[in-house]
Amino acid sequence: MLLKELAAAASPLNEQQVHKLTQVAAELSATQLAWVSGYFYGISQQAQGLPVATPAAAAQPAGKVTILYASQTGNAKGVAEALKAQADAAGVAAELFNVADYKVKQLKKETHVLIVTSTNGEGEPPDDAIEFHKQLKGGKVGKLEGLHYGVLALGDSSYEFFCQTGKDFDDYLAKAGATRLLERIDCDVDYEGAAEGWNKSAVGLLKDALQVEAANHAAPVVSLTHGAASLYSKKHPFAAELVTNQKITGRDSDKDIRHIEISLEGSDLRYRPGDALGVWFSNDEALVDALLAQLGVAADAKVKVDDELLSIREALLHHYELTQGYAGFVQAYAELSGAKKLQKLAQDKAALREYCASHQILDIVREKKTKLTAEQLQGALRRLTPRLYSIASAQAEVEEEVHLTVGVVRYDNKGEPRAGGASSFLADRLAEGGQVRVFVEHNDNFRLPADDSTPVIMVGPGTGIAPFRAFMQEREARDAEGKNWLFFGNPHFTQDFLYQLEWQRYVKSGLLNRISLAFSRDQADKVYVQHKLRQQGAEVYAWLEQGAHFYVCGDANKMAKDVHEALIELVAEHGNKSREQAEEYVDALRSAKRYQRDVY
Repeated sequence: MLLKELAAAASPLNEQQVHKLTQVAAELSATQLAWVSGYFYGISQQAQGLPVATPAAAAQPAGKVTILYASQTGNAKGVAEALKAQADAAGVAAELFNVADYKVKQLKKETHVLIVTSTNGEGEPPDDAIEFHKQLKGGKVGKLEGLHYGVLALGDSSYEFFCQTGKDFDDYLAKAGATRLLERIDCDVDYEGAAEGWNKSAVGLLKDALQVEAANHAAPVVSLTHGAASLYSKKHPFAAELVTNQKITGRDSDKDIRHIEISLEGSDLRYRPGDALGVWFSNDEALVDALLAQLGVAADAKVKVDDELLSIREALLHHYELTQGYAGFVQAYAELSGAKKLQKLAQDKAALREYCASHQILDIVREKKTKLTAEQLQGALRRLTPRLYSIASAQAEVEEEVHLTVGVVRYDNKGEPRAGGASSFLADRLAEGGQVRVFVEHNDNFRLPADDSTPVIMVGPGTGIAPFRAFMQEREARDAEGKNWLFFGNPHFTQDFLYQLEWQRYVKSGLLNRISLAFSRDQADKVYVQHKLRQQGAEVYAWLEQGAHFYVCGDANKMAKDVHEALIELVAEHGNKSREQAEEYVDALRSAKRYQRDVY
């Protein structure tokens, strides 16, 4: 009410504008409000033709903190940017770097460093952190007795090597003699609350450690040299319209893959080929009702979610994860129910991961019928997280739209149908014309080469084809002269050749110079993209020697590993190298950002 009263008092805004401003402000944190105030101030200065000022140096800190991030899909980058904003708002001098742009030996010159990192695949560092991780592990930095540091690790507890890269960085820095400013935190997929708390603690400690005089510290003003940015984000998604939902696999295909088109009109959301679209979804009502009935929980029982009192049914529909099994729920329900099978599973990490991969929350609670209260159920569950889909379009082609290639998750569990949360929401429960909450997740680790004459090799079986459709649209719009080669695979040519007419058009126009197809079930022996890579190894190596960039998108568990192995083998064979030399060659491609992966 105070904001509304202040805005109304002697305000140049009309009543409708005040209402809109109040609505937006109510959804923003203190840090976001500080950012927005600087943002609007910058706009006002530009509108008057005035230079955009930087904050006055009224209170100079005694030192600074360097914030480093290593991010595969953008989550760690987002947390690091929020940390930087909190430091700015508190008057703590801070610099922000991607570890790929930061020399590890610079750590010797630092007094305070905070690292925010995700973990890729099976305990591997994100692509942008491979070299940084390698040098820290090898002790290249030397002794760091004067350094104070903190590590925030992001991960997924369903993987064996949960938050491994963060654990590695913490260990390597400690072994080099650095001192922890605060303890490492390992965050699961619902990381926002834990990360915000850690950031707040870190900034508080830094404020004391750096002896910053925060008085009269002005909120930072955002430079507008690149134009106004959208205010929509993961925490404040845009309510977009679903325009098209089209099945693009054949009637007899074992796969249900949809081409999805979403309107971004009015959002000012911008994306680049390689970025992902975050999709917030609601759970299936039938699934929620079945879960409540199984546990004997009254649908109208009240629970508190983010300081809002909701019915447990409403909370489950929109706020909690139900379509993915996860270790935390198995362990909690094993304790609540006394189910011996679950208690045994909880002690075997490998068996637990395998079980969770094929069991949803409803399947888990059916292991032993137990009555729970609404609060017990809520406490055992983790918060719903949005799903990220590789964007399958370029804005140069589709303008205020965004396209996705969505594989709908469907399977049976003991004769009962199960479906993925977001994929079935888009495919089955959201009608064309309906609204879906979305945001753009930028991915600077998966980018077309800046030089349009550079050749590119794209490996994208199944829905991994999505970003390469965007790549081709972008290269066509830019009249890029670089050669393009696509490796695509799926079970059957007649049923599963995604976007076949588009690829044929690109071949006919000359934009797509080579296309290598692997339809695994169309012959007696299964043929996959890695087999095609080996068959074409001599030419693939020749392209790499010509400076080609090599991209992989799709399944991380098997395909990406098999493609990586095929790449090493073809480099060894056709480059006349030993295994060790071939691995070094491939590592050098990664370091130069000529080998990039978007795997999941």
